[in-house]
Amino acid sequence: MRKDHFTLGFSPCPNDTFIFDALVNGRIDTEGIRFDVHIGDVEDLNRRAISGELDITKLSFSAFGGLTARYILLNSGSALGHGVGPLLVRAKTEGGAPAAPRRVAIPGHYTTANYLLGLAYPGISDKTEVVFSEIEDAVLAGEFDAGLLIHENRFTYEQRGLEKIRDLGNFWEETTGLPIPLGGIAIKRNIVREQQEQIDRLVRKSVEYARAHPAASQEFVQQHAQAMDPDVMQQHIDLYVNEYTVTLGEEGKAAVRHFITDGRAKGLLQPGAEDYIV
Repeated sequence: MRKDHFTLGFSPCPNDTFIFDALVNGRIDTEGIRFDVHIGDVEDLNRRAISGELDITKLSFSAFGGLTARYILLNSGSALGHGVGPLLVRAKTEGGAPAAPRRVAIPGHYTTANYLLGLAYPGISDKTEVVFSEIEDAVLAGEFDAGLLIHENRFTYEQRGLEKIRDLGNFWEETTGLPIPLGGIAIKRNIVREQQEQIDRLVRKSVEYARAHPAASQEFVQQHAQAMDPDVMQQHIDLYVNEYTVTLGEEGKAAVRHFITDGRAKGLLQPGAEDYIV
C-alpha cells in the first residue's frame, strides 16, 4: 500500500521529541510525506501498536517482539545502548542487602522494563501498572515495595530518597554482552517497501538534523517535558540519543535479534516473522 499521509506516534520524552522535531516541524524536506502525530506514554503507544492503530510508532522492543507479523523495525530512531536500562529501586533503608521485592510498580505490562524484570526476578508476580512519572511517589508513599524506573527518573531517584536494588540494564549486558534494546520505531508491513525505506531515511535525516542543530528542537522538547529540570532534560537526551539512534548498525541489529530470538525461545514472545528490520 502506497501513501503520502501517515499516522505517527512517539512519546513526550525528551529523546523522542528531540529526534522527531525536525521531521514534524518542517525543518527537513519530508519528500511530500505528511504526518498526523499522536504523542503518548510508551505503554499507550504499545497498546495502540497492538491494536494496529498507528502506521509508524515508537514502541517497546518487548511489544515489538510480538508484533513482527504486522510491523517491521526501522534502522533509525531506536533507544538502545549501554548503561541505559531500567532501574529497580526502593525507599532508602538502614543498610542490609537489597532483597527481592514482592509488590512492584511497573511502567507498563508491555514495556521492555517489565520484560527485563521478569527475566531477572521470575518469582515476582504482584506487579501493578503505574504511569512511569508517578512511580517514585508511589514507592515513597509505601504503596509498593519497589518501583521500576525508566526515562528521566534514573537521574532523580536518589535525590527523592530512593535507592537502587538492581540495574536491569547491567543485568542484560552482563548476561548477553550486548547493548540493551529499549524501544524502536516500527512501520506497518503493508506499506510498500520503497516507502518503508523512505520513512527510515527521513527519520535518520531528522535524527542527524537534531544532533547537528540541538538548539532548534529546544522549544518543542520543553513543551512536552512539562516541569522537567533543564539539566535532567539534557541528560536524558545525551543518554538515550546515541549512535544506535542514527542507525542500529551490526551490533544494534545483533542486540535486537538476540532479544527477540531469546524471548521466543523462552516462550515470552510470540513466534513471528524473521525479516523484521527494514
